[in-house]
Amino acid sequence: MEFHQNGDYLYLVGGYGYNASSASRKTFGNLTAVNVPGLINAVISQSNIVSFFRQISDPKLAVTGGHLEKIGNEFYLIGGNKFDGNYNPMGNPTYTQVYTDAIQKFTIEDNDTTITINYLSKWTDSELLHRRDYNAVSQILPDGKEGITAFSGVFQKTINLPFLNSVTIDSNHYALDSGFQQYYNHYHCAVIPIYSKKNNEMHTLFFGGIAQYYDSAGILVQDNNVPFVKTIARVTRKADGLLSEYKLPIEMPTLLGSGAEFIPLNTVSKYQNDVIQLDSLSNDSNLLGYIFGGISSTAPNIFFTNTGTQSSASNKIFKVYLTRNNTNAIHQLNSESNNSLEMEVLPNPSEGEFKIKFYLQHLSDVSISIYNEAGKLIEKTMLSEATLGENIYTSQISSNLSGSIYFVSLETPTEKAVRKIILKK
Repeated sequence: MEFHQNGDYLYLVGGYGYNASSASRKTFGNLTAVNVPGLINAVISQSNIVSFFRQISDPKLAVTGGHLEKIGNEFYLIGGNKFDGNYNPMGNPTYTQVYTDAIQKFTIEDNDTTITINYLSKWTDSELLHRRDYNAVSQILPDGKEGITAFSGVFQKTINLPFLNSVTIDSNHYALDSGFQQYYNHYHCAVIPIYSKKNNEMHTLFFGGIAQYYDSAGILVQDNNVPFVKTIARVTRKADGLLSEYKLPIEMPTLLGSGAEFIPLNTVSKYQNDVIQLDSLSNDSNLLGYIFGGISSTAPNIFFTNTGTQSSASNKIFKVYLTRNNTNAIHQLNSESNNSLEMEVLPNPSEGEFKIKFYLQHLSDVSISIYNEAGKLIEKTMLSEATLGENIYTSQISSNLSGSIYFVSLETPTEKAVRKIILKK
């Protein structure tokens, strides 16, 4: 479900669960207000909790897998879908699924007894807003105003893979973050937004989860089975508005993070939209809060073999510290995050034949090289018919070659992208 805490009240919207009347599952159209301090005290004192929950129903709120965020006094219900029926994707699915493709703005009037929703504008976009199970994170934008960025998520309309792009929202409009591609942390995971007013830099930290790509010795590995990952990464928006992605030098201890939440300390200085104020953290080591919940997986790819024992709900709480002036904390820029080539290799793993999809903003010479794991050049091709926009080139690695790991390099006079490809024998 979507959720947002506003003062003492935690508002819960929509969500997918069991419907007793139909003996199957559905997306519910409810808004529930939870009195958090009252509920906490009732749990501690072991008294009745019923009075701390109030609920209204509205079919417009039947959304799951989206996000409920806030700018100023207005709530933003972003993305998600309406999923009805039991989840049975293998074989002949019987469920229905409709993406909202929208951002719905509204206000909530709550006098501690009655809840009223006042719907405002609705923005619809079947391309940019067609996403679910992603990260929507509060931001301080370069002009100093509040905003929200919707990072990655699933699924692209033409293929069952995550989005690599992101969309930034302010109080007046939304827009694609031009020139940026996010390769790590594609599904909903624990996130921390941190802003430096001094440097006018917005940092968003992502902890583990699920992603189509991961780093192996400085090379992006593309796995279209979209595995669980350990990656901890950050996306930084500089004063000029451009975003870049960095891999942190540490990882999650195991395959954790998907569906987890970061809970900040109340004592940490934050802006009105809960973005942490980096410039106020003056200690060498600063406890920011806790990561709780989510999925713990026993292997990267379990979806097609899961019998119910390969993953479980994490029962651990992690303290998160920010350490200043740590000379060992060398963050690795993912240079392809602001590389316009947008290179993909499909399928990957491959039985030998694969397609290389890339994008050209300007006409230029393009070369494609294939190397084996030892770095020996296997093949090099100059493309003479590459065009502006999207290009697709078909290539093949002979099954007679030894080894199962190869590297595909795409290069223009100004940019280069490399992908690791696995050959199925």
